[in-house]
Parts: sequence; C-alpha cells; structure tokens
Amino acid sequence: MALTDADVQKQIKHMMAFIEQEASEKVEEIDAKAEEEFNIEKGRLVQTQRVKIMEYYEKKEKQIEQHKKIQMSNLMNQARLKVLKARDDMITDLLNEARLRLAEVAKDPAQYSRLLEGLVLQGFYQLLEPKVTIRCRQQDVEIVQAAVDKNIPIYKEAVKSNIIVRIDQERFLPSGICGGVEVYNDNGKIKVSNTLESRLELMAQQVE
Repeated sequence: MALTDADVQKQIKHMMAFIEQEASEKVEEIDAKAEEEFNIEKGRLVQTQRVKIMEYYEKKEKQIEQHKKIQMSNLMNQARLKVLKARDDMITDLLNEARLRLAEVAKDPAQYSRLLEGLVLQGFYQLLEPKVTIRCRQQDVEIVQAAVDKNIPIYKEAVKSNIIVRIDQERFLPSGICGGVEVYNDNGKIKVSNTLESRLELMAQQVE
C-alpha cells in the first residue's frame, strides 16, 4: 500500500522529533558532564588555592612567632644587661664608699691597731713559716711592731712552733695606700697580701 503525502510528512516529523529528542538528550548529557568536570576542576583549584593560602599563613605565623621570640630574647637580654649594670654600679659605689671608710680606719689609732693585729696574725697562720718578713707603710712601722710583739706569743701557743719576724726597713709599702701589711716567707717567694686594698679586692671578687 503506497504511503500518502500525509503519511510521509507524519513519518518525517516523527523522525525529526526523535532526532531532536536524541540531540537534546545528548546536549543535556554533554552539559551535565561538562558541569561535572567544571565542578571537579573548580573544586581542585579551590582546594589547591586553599592549601597554598593555608601554607602561606602558616609560614607567616611561624615567621611572626620567630620574630616574637627574637624580640622577647632581645628584651630579656637588654633587661638582664640593665640589671647587671645596675648591680655593677651598686658594687662600684659600695667599693668606693668602703675605700673611703678604709682610709678613715687608718686615722683611728686604736681601731687601726686592732685591725693590724688581726692582719699580721692571719699572715703568720697562712704562711706557717719559722721566719717571715713584713712590709708596711713607713708611717706604720711602730704600730706594726707592736702588733708583731703581741701576736708572736699567740702564734707560738697555737701552732707549738717558734717564729722569727723581721720588719723590712728598706722597702716600704706605698704611703698612699690605706694601710695593712704584706707578709713574706724567708726567701721572699711566697707572699700573703694583707693590705686593706687587697682585702677589699678579695671581698669584691667574692661579691662578683
């Protein structure tokens, strides 16, 4: 049976509708796939940028933290130096005041005499030699001799040994020092420095 024009037209329209439907579905499929790939790529890029941003801020945070530590260390060092300087200044002031007081001690005969007695006897005990030589300021010879005469019996009783003491009349300690004595063994190779300045210096070293 031959198809009429109407039947042909109907079939053509049907085929065109089918093709259009197929094309439309294909376009939707392509769009969906493109959208999916776009979202995947967008997500990947976003994640990559997020990681880079996080790494950047982590690095910045570490740099800031390191900078803070350095600043804190510098501040602590500066504070420590200020404390040490203040301490040194205080010690210097105390030592200067002590030197002034030492100079005053030598001007008081009774007080200076007692001090010399202690310094001379200490020199005897430190050397423990049978013969010693004492050097002092020229103006102190008499008072040092008195200290020697007083301490020889004390020393003999304490160590059960004799001691011969000579005051050096040729080489005196500088008259400008505050006072005190230096005690030597017989050959002069061993010295006990018991000047007031040396005792003060010893105290200063212990404080520092």
